[in-house]
Amino acid sequence: MLRIVVLAIMASLYVSSASAAAKQRVWIEVKPGKMAAVANALGQESSLERHYRFDAINAFVVSAPAGVIDRLRRNKRILSIEPDVKRYPMAQEVPYGIDMVRARDVWDLDRDGVIDSGAATGAGATVCIIDSGISAAHDDLAALNLVDGTPTGWDTDTCGHGTHVAGTIAAVHNDLGVVGVSPGQVNVLIGKVFDGPECAWSYSSTLADIAFQCAEAGANVINMSLGGGSAQTLEEAAFDWIESVGTLSIASAGNSGTRAYNYPASYSSVVSVAAVDDTMSVALFSQKNDAVELAAPGVGVLSTVPFTEQADLEVDGSAYEANALENAAYGMATGALAYGRLCKRSSSWSGRVVLCERGDNSFAEKIAAVEAGGGAAVVIYNNEPGAFLGTLGEDSSSIPAISISQEDGSALLTSVGVDATVTTMLEEYSYELYNGTSMSAPHVSGAAAVLFSSDPTLTGAEVREALTATAIDLGRRGVDDAYGYGLIDLYAAWQYLGGGSSPTAASTATPTATR
Repeated sequence: MLRIVVLAIMASLYVSSASAAAKQRVWIEVKPGKMAAVANALGQESSLERHYRFDAINAFVVSAPAGVIDRLRRNKRILSIEPDVKRYPMAQEVPYGIDMVRARDVWDLDRDGVIDSGAATGAGATVCIIDSGISAAHDDLAALNLVDGTPTGWDTDTCGHGTHVAGTIAAVHNDLGVVGVSPGQVNVLIGKVFDGPECAWSYSSTLADIAFQCAEAGANVINMSLGGGSAQTLEEAAFDWIESVGTLSIASAGNSGTRAYNYPASYSSVVSVAAVDDTMSVALFSQKNDAVELAAPGVGVLSTVPFTEQADLEVDGSAYEANALENAAYGMATGALAYGRLCKRSSSWSGRVVLCERGDNSFAEKIAAVEAGGGAAVVIYNNEPGAFLGTLGEDSSSIPAISISQEDGSALLTSVGVDATVTTMLEEYSYELYNGTSMSAPHVSGAAAVLFSSDPTLTGAEVREALTATAIDLGRRGVDDAYGYGLIDLYAAWQYLGGGSSPTAASTATPTATR
């Protein structure tokens, strides 16, 4: 079963220790020609920790106590000091987005499943994906030309976000899973800025550092399915510089569904991408503001993930949709179905599959009560309409536990006493449906890579112009805050740049707006 995940910009911030709280992490803007002098001044501060030096934009990034920061503000060689703000992550069949942006009309011209030998596919172009790394061993990604990555561990992905993004950009055209907008042809650079099971956040300076490395390595496109709510002057300067050397930066517009600006997407040197669904309607969660430049598929996007939890429930021969509870044991258990109400206290449940209602006590407490009563598995049904995803948090269990919808749970109350089987397992190298502007940005990045491959002399500005000039106008006539210039049309942009047509080209009709 495919699990649908909504990836939103997370708002909570934290510091990991008292020492971290005692220091401020900041960008320092230096007067031209004064980098050496300021570097010497920084070296005199024993409590200061230096993170980055950016000569291209005359800047340092440091962490230091408030008193040190105040002294540095009085240094006449320093122009400004700003916080180093945080950036957050924004989830073979042909996913609907591939044809919605008309990718196959460029690289699969006769629509027979065979890529045209002379087609523009992204070959020779380079995309840098700044995210949570990539599951490089995934069957649909293992054949990619992963030219490099940073830092150590870039070829692993603990939360799956970066792997999903990479699949939309470049999943290989084969007999497995899905295919990317650039079907396994583009060169891929990986910059890992998120880690851990939640891929919580990273600093704007860490993002800028890897973006600089990508541009200096010759990347044509940088994809950033991430962002945060605060602008940062020197981060903006970094992306302005990256634009000046011909690299095209593309980022998620944001997932809060408001008019607020998301960064780096809202800098003028970065393309901000909104999300639409399979009817070409803007997603409710997609940010809407005058920085939005393009729209692309971002709802129910199927792509690669490092792993997925599988869950099944069968009662008296009938199957029910289920989700595995995070951190519960994997396995299969069969027993008579018992009703434990809220499962607040243990009972005589030896060998039984216990149906518990959601509410009051935690999932971990419910499962612990069932374990204490000898239960073989736990099924928690929702206390409001629909299904849900749940976690045991820091706890774990020795028996499998799943969640089901309120409707199915209520129906199963009439099946108490009949045999039920719960099965959970972890499947590696899988596929999932994700929602978010994190999913729309890689459609644009993959399309840009295909355009760069059609003519190696193209600049980022020329590719950007082609994508905006040929976008399918949606929503209010002309440029608007929800869709920007509109839905990208890769085939039209390819023609705009001189790709032209072939005898078998474009067998599909030009998409038409539904609103």
